[in-house]
Amino acid sequence: MTTTTIAPERDLRLELLNSVLNTPHRQLDPIHELHKEIIIRDPIFYGHLAIWYLRNGDVRDHKEVFVGNLLAGEHDGHRDAGFMLLQDLAPYQVARVVDYLKTKVGKVPRSARTAVTAYLRKREADASVFDRTVLRNRDALKHLYATLHLSPGARADAILFKDKPPVDSAASVVKQLAQATAPADQARLIVAHKVPYTTAIGAVKQLTPVVLAALIEVMTPQEVINNLKSLKTRGATDNADVKALIDAKLRAAATDGRVSAFKALVAAEVAEMDAGTTALLQQVTDAQVKARGQITRKTALLVDMSPSMEIAIDVGKRLAAMVSAICRFRPVVYGFDSMPHEVIVEKGHLLSSWHEAFNKVSRGGGTSCGCALEVMRKKRTVVEQIILVTDEEENTSPYFAPTYEAYCKELGIKPSLVIVKMGSASNMVEKQLAPQQPDLTTFTFKGDYYALPNLIPLLTRPNRLELLLEIMETPLPVRAP
Repeated sequence: MTTTTIAPERDLRLELLNSVLNTPHRQLDPIHELHKEIIIRDPIFYGHLAIWYLRNGDVRDHKEVFVGNLLAGEHDGHRDAGFMLLQDLAPYQVARVVDYLKTKVGKVPRSARTAVTAYLRKREADASVFDRTVLRNRDALKHLYATLHLSPGARADAILFKDKPPVDSAASVVKQLAQATAPADQARLIVAHKVPYTTAIGAVKQLTPVVLAALIEVMTPQEVINNLKSLKTRGATDNADVKALIDAKLRAAATDGRVSAFKALVAAEVAEMDAGTTALLQQVTDAQVKARGQITRKTALLVDMSPSMEIAIDVGKRLAAMVSAICRFRPVVYGFDSMPHEVIVEKGHLLSSWHEAFNKVSRGGGTSCGCALEVMRKKRTVVEQIILVTDEEENTSPYFAPTYEAYCKELGIKPSLVIVKMGSASNMVEKQLAPQQPDLTTFTFKGDYYALPNLIPLLTRPNRLELLLEIMETPLPVRAP
């Protein structure tokens, strides 16, 4: 006789939530399979999780897949919620939703066609809105009309398909921009019609400081961050006045809700910006991370620094900067190999400070995941949650599981655990912890730094049950009659 053990509902939902938070972007196949599983196993939870993730998540692919699956859904409220959510997406995202439905779901249901048609007609109804949309998303719009066989309105047809834009259209302005030779005229057209950076650099042969200043004026803070390397290559950072405009946009990025938390730091590294601009980008990251909430529990971060763990050290530095920025109490941070090494930053929480502090730690051989916790036990350092960054391949005592058990008994507390698994990690530590049944979450890091802020909801809520309740209480948007 075969006995099937069914996990409690709360555990099932935690498993599904953890899987969503773990999946990196640009890997559509595993994302699709994961979403399909959640819909089958708990369609009610899936609907609420979709809305919650669109507000709190960081991986764009998940957001688009959520919208697509809601539009194709059979559960009450899913299609209406998908309709409403699609209306707020950028055209390129709508195109990705449609392509996802075609390639992964196998069809574009009538509900999705209706939602996309409403999306396009709403933009066609306002010439200025449509023109601005064309400037930034021409290819995506053409793709939507063509792939769904939708008839464009007269203005849309003239601009997108007949290449005969009306004189008052933004598409006509781009042609004028390409023909203009005086920088002042080019700048005037860019500012007056909010010509996007990517469009302008294709139309203007030489980007003078006057033109660069005009472009930066009409760019959003996120666009400036995304194009920092390109701006630097084109000389924008060599001109003091233009550089000042860039820095002003970066300061504005700190309070812009559309800015991705970690993209700023990644942009600084890729573009190799000066110290002042890098500091501004760090401030942007800090502000965006702080906007996600506050860690109210005493927290320890333990980072595997054994010889094979270079990537873990880099992740540890970033997590230390992120956690210290939003933690009410100064986090306890240790690097470890076969010995523990406390990592201390006296003031501030800049990534550069943590980078310097970690680099001061000497590194040897062997891996003892429990050695830092053993020191905390002896010092009676009480924490309520522990973040362990490792591949779980420990080969030296003290081992983590027995040390954790001793820590809990002696200090009278049972900290929740988040194991940030590095690459092709084992599950050695998890297996050894299983008899103790800790509040354990795993987060697999596969090189996607943009996904690290997904850890924040796990760290800022008092416990996993409260996070699940928050998700289930997130209402689905209702489509107006």
